[in-house]
Amino acid sequence: MNQTDSCTGCSSMPLPVGIDKSSEIASADRPLAIRLLRSLWSDARHLQIIALASLLTINFTMIDFGARLMASAGALAASLLTQAVCSRLTKVPLDLRSPLITGLSLSLLLRAEEPWLHAVAGVIAISSKFLLRINGKHVFNPAGLAIVVLLLSFSGVWISPGQWGTSLWFASLVGFIAIMVLHAARRTDIAIYFLVSHAALLCARTVWLGDPWAIPLHQLQSGSLLIFTFFMISDPRTSPDAPFGRFLFGFAVAALAHYLAFFMQVRPALYFALIAVSPATLLIDRVLTAPRFTWTAPAFKGASR
Repeated sequence: MNQTDSCTGCSSMPLPVGIDKSSEIASADRPLAIRLLRSLWSDARHLQIIALASLLTINFTMIDFGARLMASAGALAASLLTQAVCSRLTKVPLDLRSPLITGLSLSLLLRAEEPWLHAVAGVIAISSKFLLRINGKHVFNPAGLAIVVLLLSFSGVWISPGQWGTSLWFASLVGFIAIMVLHAARRTDIAIYFLVSHAALLCARTVWLGDPWAIPLHQLQSGSLLIFTFFMISDPRTSPDAPFGRFLFGFAVAALAHYLAFFMQVRPALYFALIAVSPATLLIDRVLTAPRFTWTAPAFKGASR
């Protein structure tokens, strides 16, 4: 049979539905750098890791935020190792993005007299993802829970004040907002709800007491507040699914934190408020039903961030 005969009728044969050879060829022909950027751009967690890692690098090379190399290494190593052990025990595929975000957050936020306490925080945070979950949803933000447990258990533990300097603060704010908006983590609203509520309460207190406006502005210019807003309270695995539920959650955390800080003299109030309000997410999700959040490109089914 010649080549002409072997192709008889080929023009009349329809291509299988869903197959676009031109797009496949174009994808294969793209430069490696373009494909790598598209992969990074496909999931907000990738840029979250880059943003946090960049801040930690700035801490070690340019502006000292107070993070220490041994403590940071302990938090990261413990988070990654705990994720690997728990994934093996529960027989779910290993995904290192969540423990990286947790370890980097602990490195930037947590301060302790003993570096090994950062490793303890990493173990507590990642273990909680596997142990404290209901209907596939985390009860508490992992890093937030670890911070509160250590604050209650050890005297030589505190939270970084997060005074990074005004220019770096605004640069970080823009970067974090861009990550939330451009990558549709679908929790931009709760970050805005909380930040606006927190700022409004601080301003209301300023008006009530007749304090200078420099006080609430200084309180809002905190790097720790930005990390809390864009990486903790906005965590899709621990925040309500419904938009109105996220508004209630964000306002409740801000209001409780305000009460704890100014009426009960609790420091740091934000983390205690978040952990105290977090179980209410389960009730909010039952009353205000909405589709459950899933990452656009989940690595596995199970204990993901």
